[in-house]
Amino acid sequence: MLQELNENNFDENIKDGIKFVAFTASWCGFCQRQKPILKEIADQNIWIGEVDPDENPALVRRFGISAFPSFLLFKDGNLIANFAGYKTKYELLNTLLSYLQ
Repeated sequence: MLQELNENNFDENIKDGIKFVAFTASWCGFCQRQKPILKEIADQNIWIGEVDPDENPALVRRFGISAFPSFLLFKDGNLIANFAGYKTKYELLNTLLSYLQ
């Protein structure tokens, strides 16, 4: 499931369970290449939140996002991992699994 996140609904959406959040910008070429991969993964019943950094600058500042795409992984509202840069589907899944083991 691909969920659009913003400054108003972010905390409510990440408070329970494992939540994977992607910061992707419309002007970022790597982000545009990443979006179909995120959608494909989300279609496999993996919850992914997507944040538009241009519309949510407070979240960008809060998490110190300086590169796009950037990814955050939360467990019950607590940040457990962050990483950045374009990833293939398999790189992304392997990275996620490495943090969840």
